[in-house]
Amino acid sequence: MRLRFRQLAVVLLVCAAALVAQDWRAATSLPAVDFTGLSPAKTASALKLLRDNDCTCGCGMKLAECRVKDPGCSYSKSLAAVVVTALKAGKSEAAALEAAKSSKLGAAPAPPKLLGDPQVIATAGSPFTGPKDAPVTLIEFSDFQCPYCYKAAAQLREVLKAFPTQVKLVFRQFPLETHSQAALAAAAAIAAHKQGKFWQLHDAMFAQRQDLSRDAITKMAAKAGIDLKRFEADWPSKETLAAVMRDMQDGEKAGVEGTPTVFINGKKYNGSLELEAIRNVIQAELRPAAKK
Repeated sequence: MRLRFRQLAVVLLVCAAALVAQDWRAATSLPAVDFTGLSPAKTASALKLLRDNDCTCGCGMKLAECRVKDPGCSYSKSLAAVVVTALKAGKSEAAALEAAKSSKLGAAPAPPKLLGDPQVIATAGSPFTGPKDAPVTLIEFSDFQCPYCYKAAAQLREVLKAFPTQVKLVFRQFPLETHSQAALAAAAAIAAHKQGKFWQLHDAMFAQRQDLSRDAITKMAAKAGIDLKRFEADWPSKETLAAVMRDMQDGEKAGVEGTPTVFINGKKYNGSLELEAIRNVIQAELRPAAKK
């Protein structure tokens, strides 16, 4: 699932309450869709087209649904604008739909390569598990409130078990703006890392990701044997917040758009994290190392 974000420092400082999205099936207005100038009948036609037809971004949602649930999507925004413009010009519903389909974003984007081009992603100082000098390094950009990241954590544990001496996993923070407690959890993870307790808190927060409030995380930290006095001082510190922001900036430069995103030896991996899917990719990365 693709999730977009606006990188704002404020998400590292406060956790806003999530807004309840309107029901896209009954909504008579949609984010960034201007129905001005359409008659009531034409507006109804536009809404019908947007409710009945798929967004081409690959999200699996209808255009109206995508507008409500993912207002940052350029595909649904552009296609909705084409539909409205065509109806304003007096075109029929069929012609308006055809105009959208033949527009620049009317077709689904080409699937990305399984592995992207190699790039340098800093890992110094980041928490990792596995052999320090492993020939294959996985870098995971993750969000503790993300259900897909929770699933990925279990999948990556299986990968490490399958390659105990050959694969290292590095964790980088990438809290999404859409997850109200993710930034708080990311900062907590950095504070725990300062005491060598990152993975203990990592596991606890994913296990209880439905409640990542300050009180809940503090209890997890205490149970993990973390020095709470030091933890409470490090958690909101400028140094900690800067570390989270640095991870986010590095992720954005590397092309991270959502979570989880995994890089294999610096190459963005666009496949499944299931062991049977990723095994061959890792083995291919190991072959050059074996020849050295």
